[in-house]
Amino acid sequence: MTEKTKFPEHFLWGGAAAAMQIEGAHDADGRGLSVADVYTFDPELDKKHWLDQWHMMTHAQVEEALDPSGTRNYPKRRGNDFYHRYQEDIDLMAEMGFKAYRTSISWSRIFPNGDESEPNEQGLVFYDKVFDALLAKGIEPVISLCHYDMPLNLLKSHGDWTNRGLIDLFVHYAETVFNRYKDKIKYWITFNEMNCLKHHPYASAGIIEENHPHLEQAKYQAAHHQFVASALAVKACHEIIPDSKIGCMISYLLLYPNTCHPEDVLECQKEERVSFFFSDVQTRGAYPAYAKRMLEEKNVTLDIQPGDEEILLENTADFVALSYYMSNNASAQAGEHEKASGNLVGGIKNPYLLQNQWGWQIDPTGMRYALNVLHDRYEKPLFVVENGMGAVDTVEDDGSVNDDYRIDYLKRHIEQMAEAIEDGVELMGYTAWGPIDMISASTSQASKRYGFVYVDQDDLGRGTLDRSRKKSFDWYKKVIESNGRELEQPAETLEQSHTVEK
Repeated sequence: MTEKTKFPEHFLWGGAAAAMQIEGAHDADGRGLSVADVYTFDPELDKKHWLDQWHMMTHAQVEEALDPSGTRNYPKRRGNDFYHRYQEDIDLMAEMGFKAYRTSISWSRIFPNGDESEPNEQGLVFYDKVFDALLAKGIEPVISLCHYDMPLNLLKSHGDWTNRGLIDLFVHYAETVFNRYKDKIKYWITFNEMNCLKHHPYASAGIIEENHPHLEQAKYQAAHHQFVASALAVKACHEIIPDSKIGCMISYLLLYPNTCHPEDVLECQKEERVSFFFSDVQTRGAYPAYAKRMLEEKNVTLDIQPGDEEILLENTADFVALSYYMSNNASAQAGEHEKASGNLVGGIKNPYLLQNQWGWQIDPTGMRYALNVLHDRYEKPLFVVENGMGAVDTVEDDGSVNDDYRIDYLKRHIEQMAEAIEDGVELMGYTAWGPIDMISASTSQASKRYGFVYVDQDDLGRGTLDRSRKKSFDWYKKVIESNGRELEQPAETLEQSHTVEK
């Protein structure tokens, strides 16, 4: 990073979380269950199966979750109790100097069944209090409308996002919160990591595989309906809140060709388009040329209604938000190579990278590359709304948590963001995932920790829920105070840490 490199003056430093992972209070004040409230965590289960339900949900699991006499461990129902501790948590964010906090509204807290004509006033009041508390501390709310938590009742009454009827229900929900919070929120995101519908369709679109013998058809039809819903939400947001900015979001699953063999390069391009497809439609307002062959090869025929294409074209996203955690390698002969043990969507192991305890490969330089690729592709502002390192943190006898590995991980990624800005990338902000320990989206663990603030809770929900500052808390505070100029080296680097391995 050169000495002249500077983050923009009004850069939105902060942190990010999701309602389904922090709020808890799953049945408080009229809230209904969401699809996220079905996920369990069983410490007796073999680790290799921890992600099974994340990638595929069954009717039996949903029915079991609806049984009020059930005794399974449903961690997302309790979160970290942000619902009752939001003021304490916001005070901690303010102490770090946050300029922005990206979170989501729980759709089922506003419309418990998803299809009511009138919203739940108690749910609306809760978010009034949260947003007022943030604004009182000078923290800009950045709000996702749907972060893997559509109302569970919709599965029973309307089905999944292959049902076009969900478009109107989502738009009604969006218009409701736009009107309620139009004087409080100017940054919005429609669907969280929409491209991940390909990888975990239940979380993203309520799709249960056993309902759909032609699963690819279901995924892409659901995606089309979400594209239309997202575009209509963009339209409503611009009309109701004229000075607002509303973006789309993808998980940037960065891919490198495993070798310079032309077949590997083509395979890499083909696989990357699976992610770009979702942001291409939402930012350009049309299906890309490559989609025709891609869908034909998957034997997918979309039901596109008259007027859909005009809606997409006229209501494109204002910015592109992204999560960035890791990179993958792609090969035309993927079966012949060692797999990355824990990357969210598999991929081939890159021998040049470290990996964390869950097998996620660590690639800070890939952050710079990813930002340049997206900016070149879309020529729109970018916003890194998720980036962080999950680890098992150790509480020392004096109560401290010396998470140098997390500091080093974040430092390296922030340095690469600065390089991308120097390259000419327009970057709005950076909200690290997740500022206060919460429940993992993928494994539903509490011990997979990302935060600058430690929460005393284990995977079974035992603990005081007391908050305490980790070493990274003061480090990130200095980063924000200096607008990214102070990135002091931690005592222990990733290479030295026992929380990462080759």
